[in-house]
Amino acid sequence: MDSKFVKISGTSSYLPGKPVPFEEINDHLGELVNAPEKVKKWAEKTQLLMKEMLGVDYCHYALNRETRKFDEDNLSLSVKAAKGAIEEAGLQPNDIDLLIYGGSYSHQMPPLSSRIQEGLGIDFCSEMHIHSNCTSVYKSIMVAHDLIRIGRYKNVLVVSSNISSASFCKEYFNQEKLKKEDLFLRWYLCDGAGAMVLQACDKMEKGFYLEHTYIESPGGNKVSAMHTLYPGYWENPIKIYEEGAHHIKQLFQKELSDHSLDKTNGKTIFYNGLKRMIESQKINLDSLKYLMINMPTKAVRGMIVEECLDLGIKPEHIYSAIENIGYTGPPAAIISLDKLLKTEKFKDNDYVISFVMEVSKFMQGGYGIRVKT
Repeated sequence: MDSKFVKISGTSSYLPGKPVPFEEINDHLGELVNAPEKVKKWAEKTQLLMKEMLGVDYCHYALNRETRKFDEDNLSLSVKAAKGAIEEAGLQPNDIDLLIYGGSYSHQMPPLSSRIQEGLGIDFCSEMHIHSNCTSVYKSIMVAHDLIRIGRYKNVLVVSSNISSASFCKEYFNQEKLKKEDLFLRWYLCDGAGAMVLQACDKMEKGFYLEHTYIESPGGNKVSAMHTLYPGYWENPIKIYEEGAHHIKQLFQKELSDHSLDKTNGKTIFYNGLKRMIESQKINLDSLKYLMINMPTKAVRGMIVEECLDLGIKPEHIYSAIENIGYTGPPAAIISLDKLLKTEKFKDNDYVISFVMEVSKFMQGGYGIRVKT
């Protein structure tokens, strides 16, 4: 039987460790003593500029600064966030009939989705693992939304996690091969997890309802702004390390800004994607309460705020949670929502939009929520 409404019955987030002041990121992740001298000097100078550029005060890391070991992994973070969402929804783990994990690329086998199922003690359910960087969770939410609406599933758990510190700590790098673009994301990304439970409903009562979902990939002919040099097959890990092919590279700010613009109209790819979502989904912005922006750069967030005026979205409608917790990548879409729903006040019929642009190939995604009080 088709479900007319999809309710967000539970959200939860989990941030590992104590908050790390932005000024201590390099110390926490580890000094790069064997990097080329030019790269070390650049990193020291850049950290001083990054706080103002990103507008973030604190980050969280699963990496223990003293022991140099990880107190959490993607599995433990996911299970903790998932338990919180399931409990808030008033369900038991075995009530979940579909579990979707959306996150960055994973080398684990079996996939994290089935590992989370085991960690939650779910005897039987359907599961999926969607890998698509920062849009993976938006794709997970869209898949859950559509499958609930056609009646295939009733209770769906969407989970996302990220431990970026594993890719940016001193132990991960082949330091002698380091280049500036290998370090740029060291200040951008941190660790955390988020989870939500979506449920089929016959009618709208008090609560939050997923009303729209959207994904697109407008970067098919654009140069990748974030990537590794892994080949498209399993390769000798020693060779990968020796060549530094495992380092995550990102274009610098000026190049990134240039690549983030749509040359057809001079607007950002983000703005054009958000506009397409609003138009294709026929979203009425008259009842908009918040537009959640989970972009890690203060300057980019400011540009988006200015552009959104053209859509009738005023600065007071913009919401961002990353200033105090850092940008966790894929799970930020749920962590920010969890913070928003637990701290802000709403009135009947308020509408909330979340939208993101990732930069590996400029994939984008969004969702819209209707509030009933």
